[in-house]
Amino acid sequence: MSQPMSHMPEDGPETPNLDFKGTTPYEDYVQADVLTHLQHPLSDDPGEMVFLVTTQVMELWFTVLVHEWTTAARALREDDLPTAMAALGRSTHELESLNASWRPISHLTPAQFNSYRAALGEGSGFQSGMYRRLEFLLGEKSASMLVPHRGTPRAHDELEKALQEPSLYDEVLRLLHRRGYAIPTAVLERNPALRYEPDPQVERVWQQIYAGDQDSELVRLGEALTDVAELVWRWRNDHLVATRRAMGAKTGTGGSAGVAWLEKRVQKNPFPEIWTARSHV
Repeated sequence: MSQPMSHMPEDGPETPNLDFKGTTPYEDYVQADVLTHLQHPLSDDPGEMVFLVTTQVMELWFTVLVHEWTTAARALREDDLPTAMAALGRSTHELESLNASWRPISHLTPAQFNSYRAALGEGSGFQSGMYRRLEFLLGEKSASMLVPHRGTPRAHDELEKALQEPSLYDEVLRLLHRRGYAIPTAVLERNPALRYEPDPQVERVWQQIYAGDQDSELVRLGEALTDVAELVWRWRNDHLVATRRAMGAKTGTGGSAGVAWLEKRVQKNPFPEIWTARSHV
């Protein structure tokens, strides 16, 4: 008969190792002590801690997404569609987690937000270097967005490099060209540091792809990009709604236009011709 659990010996083959000479292997890998001591609220309001941690979590998800889309872009450049599709597929789950990050702060009343808003000073989300790299990968390029980062050389250098590199969508269109589709030369040779603008011939290419074999790898690629674009749109919309609830139409932190600026962002779809081509299939 087996012993009752309360009398089981503490030391045995299933007892984890508890004695380490230095930090634990978990700490060495995750750096949990660093992560959990990065919170320095600037007000006495207990809600600020939630806002601060939520924002930091978002920054970590931005980092993961930049990694995934950089991986996908590189794989597309190398004609490695399976690796690109795997990275895009992972990123949809990560986008869902990113979007869920709004929940802890999405129902702030104006009074609740104002209780610690002054602690933000001139700080604003549009100053996030990692989010800007994410937008650059989506084709939303703007040299002016490097200006806020002139005082942080590493962030500025990384952004400048990302500005000059082809976006994820640029690499998609180059792949389609190599597969024999009529992507215009002006699109293929455009300055990658400029914001991507829709092209009617690119729309016709996507129309041709979507009118063909529904099991083709290019239709699957188009749908993977559509999943990403839809979740990015939801991120932007959730940001808009949370801001409306918390501060209405006031000027945003950092001098931005607040809701008015976010409303313009919501109207933009990443990979635009994948969306417009659907009207013609």
